[in-house]
Amino acid sequence: MGCRVVHFEVHAADTQRAMKFYESYLGWRFQQFGDQPYWLITTGDADSPGINGGLLPRRGDSPTEGSAVNSYVCTVEVPSLDEKLAALSSQGGKLALAKMAIPGIGWLAYGVDTEGNIFGMMQSDPQAG
Repeated sequence: MGCRVVHFEVHAADTQRAMKFYESYLGWRFQQFGDQPYWLITTGDADSPGINGGLLPRRGDSPTEGSAVNSYVCTVEVPSLDEKLAALSSQGGKLALAKMAIPGIGWLAYGVDTEGNIFGMMQSDPQAG
């Protein structure tokens, strides 16, 4: 058996801006970890599949627009990909890769958050294709 991903981290030049984006866009909740510049992320209900993560200040430059992906990309499950894509720019995000079918699985698109991080969004749909 392999090793499972159990935690993820979002690096942000402006942690407050990043938290505002993810709170309003994906409904994530944040709680500061002690007095550290680190916030625990709760992505959903404990009885739902998925993992939680953390947010911390970025050490170094933010990714430049159009640069190659150089990290793991986390993908979140969304109930309606079309609705999320329609709201992306109003929340300060950008489209990185347009909606595409993953046959027999669902619909996938990639966005860019306010900090230049790429993230995926997947809507389950076995009829996609």
